[in-house]
Amino acid sequence: MSESKIDLASLSLFRATRAQVEESRHRSFPYWGGTLSLEEYLARDAMMECGEHAKDGKHITWVLAPRSDPTTLDFMCACETYKRTGLVVYPSEPGKVQEATCYGVANVFTPPSNRRRGYARRMMSLLHWVNASRNHLPKFPEAWGAPPEEVADSGDGLFSVLYSDVGEEFYRSAGPGGNEGGGWELRAPISTIWEVGTEEDDDEGWTWLAHEELNGLWERDAARITKELANIPMSDSSYKVEHPAAFVTYLPANGVCGFHIPRSTYASDFSIAGRFWGVQSTSDPDTYASWSVDLRPPPPTLIVTRLCASEETFPGLIAKIKQAARQSGIGKVEVWNLRVGLKEIAEKTGGRSFERNEHLPQIVWYGPGATGNVEWAYNEKFCWC
Repeated sequence: MSESKIDLASLSLFRATRAQVEESRHRSFPYWGGTLSLEEYLARDAMMECGEHAKDGKHITWVLAPRSDPTTLDFMCACETYKRTGLVVYPSEPGKVQEATCYGVANVFTPPSNRRRGYARRMMSLLHWVNASRNHLPKFPEAWGAPPEEVADSGDGLFSVLYSDVGEEFYRSAGPGGNEGGGWELRAPISTIWEVGTEEDDDEGWTWLAHEELNGLWERDAARITKELANIPMSDSSYKVEHPAAFVTYLPANGVCGFHIPRSTYASDFSIAGRFWGVQSTSDPDTYASWSVDLRPPPPTLIVTRLCASEETFPGLIAKIKQAARQSGIGKVEVWNLRVGLKEIAEKTGGRSFERNEHLPQIVWYGPGATGNVEWAYNEKFCWC
């Protein structure tokens, strides 16, 4: 690792070589490996690269490295992006839902020897220039040198999100223009948790779904989200921002929601009851949920990745989710960012809502208007990467 601080203008962002990808994973293993061995950690990440959510160029590892030696293994820091399909609708064109390229940012890691030198913030500032359409960005700061080279399989993004475990300010300050601010802004880090309890179980009226059965559900869910977004009210007191300039969302299909299951259970002896990772109402197919499991740190939590229900059907759905956890030896269920109507019902069913201080969802918008005026719809666990 570098022992002295290097001039930030001499550095740029590069798509990692295979050797740099491997080096970045060796660096992060002592901090993120959990109970996995190094071999298991590397094998898991190699497996995840082949998933639907990552293959065909959708997953890229980036490194901040000297312009004079972009393939060095002594790079400053690294991060990863996942190219995804999202949706956007503008209040000026209600009902017109447009597909958009968007990104998820993950695995931002700087080795301890390179911290507190401005490397990570510069890397994240430069990341806008490879993710976004450049005509949506301000003038590139002359003091930074030349902008990063454009890379195949990247660019043209209208927005991106990440999940911060270092507070909200660091990523907010990493904007594309060299000034403080302009980066990823916090949105609704709200969790609702239920203790599982010992209720009686009754499967009548419900269908349990195995992992392979969920793919079709998520495809239909994407169509449902598109339809709902077309009819979303342009103003609502429950929105996180006032007078939104746009409504945006990610979609759970194409492996985005599905990758949570193999990643979270890799090399563990955990087994979900019945091999079921979702449930759907037989009388109301628009009531359903899928989930994964957080095994680390123990004790495990069943975490819902996607949930769809009305005020009337939600109590029955959450009862089935709690049943899945109980039968799997899990004592707690967690859901991210329930909509307002369901939050009130959650309290009546024993749910406790609170603001998380980890996995903070943050978004940056590259379209017209400021990031602070963009409403992130369907801000649920399935988006996490």
